[in-house]
Amino acid sequence: MKKLNLFVIALLFSFSAFSQNKDVVDIAIGSSDHTTLVAAVKAADLVATLKSDGPFTVFAPTNAAFDKLPDGTVATLLKPENKAQLAKILTYHVISGNLDSSAVMSALEAGNGKVVLTTVSGGKLTVSLDMERVKLTDESGNSAFVTAADLKGSNGVIHVIDGVVLPK
Repeated sequence: MKKLNLFVIALLFSFSAFSQNKDVVDIAIGSSDHTTLVAAVKAADLVATLKSDGPFTVFAPTNAAFDKLPDGTVATLLKPENKAQLAKILTYHVISGNLDSSAVMSALEAGNGKVVLTTVSGGKLTVSLDMERVKLTDESGNSAFVTAADLKGSNGVIHVIDGVVLPK
């Protein structure tokens, strides 16, 4: 039994080390819940940028989050003529720096329960706690919640969110 426990611990450490070798794009590509996000990142020509050194904090909407948008929105955004608008929306989900969950919680404590982050697109994203869940509120008042945190990659961290936040 002791050997089995040691094997499980070794396996967990090797998985953790393996995920550290993947960048934020590779982590998203490996997730069946983020195929829409990956398609959008490719359509906006942001793959090379998000594979660079970073560090980046990515708030990654799931496929279900994109499905909440009005019918036809995603298809329209993926068209080549809407590349600039798509890039602005996607970079609104990215913060420069490595904000893991402990850094976010520290910032919330220092900010008395609220912190305003500047996104790579230049917009503002407000982070707060709502019923002990981390909530993101965009510039128009729309919200999304973090559903999984601290997916760490070689060039940053991903936090999975249940909605798409939009810049003004």
